[in-house]
Amino acid sequence: MTSTGSDPSSAEVLAQIETEIVACRACPRLVEWRERVAREKRAAFADWDYWGRGVPGWGDPQASVAVVGLAPAAHGANRTGRMFCGDRSGEWLYRALWRAGFASQGHTESRDDDMVLSDVWITSPVHCAPPDNKPTITERDNCVGYLERELAALSNVSVVVSLGGFGFSVLARLFDVSPRPRFGHGVEVATAAGPTILGCYHVSQQNTFTGRLTENMLDDTFARARAIAGLAAHDNRARG
Repeated sequence: MTSTGSDPSSAEVLAQIETEIVACRACPRLVEWRERVAREKRAAFADWDYWGRGVPGWGDPQASVAVVGLAPAAHGANRTGRMFCGDRSGEWLYRALWRAGFASQGHTESRDDDMVLSDVWITSPVHCAPPDNKPTITERDNCVGYLERELAALSNVSVVVSLGGFGFSVLARLFDVSPRPRFGHGVEVATAAGPTILGCYHVSQQNTFTGRLTENMLDDTFARARAIAGLAAHDNRARG
């Protein structure tokens, strides 16, 4: 994609942000952890060359919908270099995105495969894998500027699906929502000068294994996101 004027295109801005995220070393604890995991690896992935760097957002620069998680998983995105790619959470998410018409296929195994996203962008407030999936407040604040810039560059986004309460609280801060709403599955928050925030339970195994989040609930969330964004209804479930 090329710029049609003097200002850089969304794709160009997002590419610059990606370059910065991949090179970022602002949080010593996260840098040490992501690189140690990449060296020591998990036995099942011993043959993998782990990514071990900041994981950028990815998807369609003209997206109407953004999906915001928490942070890369140590042996998922920290291994593959693609958000939500390489773990059980990602399996749930990408199947749902395919069923909802946002993804060209129902699975992705690496950042170099044939997966194509349409009308959706996937990112997170923290771009490095944190120990125990728990970034500190300082680490969150060091990284949140990338998310703010991504959402600013994604000028067509009209709804942001927040997977979990962490992202929900960050988005409420970024869009200056007051009073601050309580996170819940299906909660919708219309921001004054930005997109609608749509809450969804995170696709973590803690939620999917216990039935707190079901595939039908996830499908309903993305169907609602399409409706808010003014996109035509799309359902691949009959084909899957």
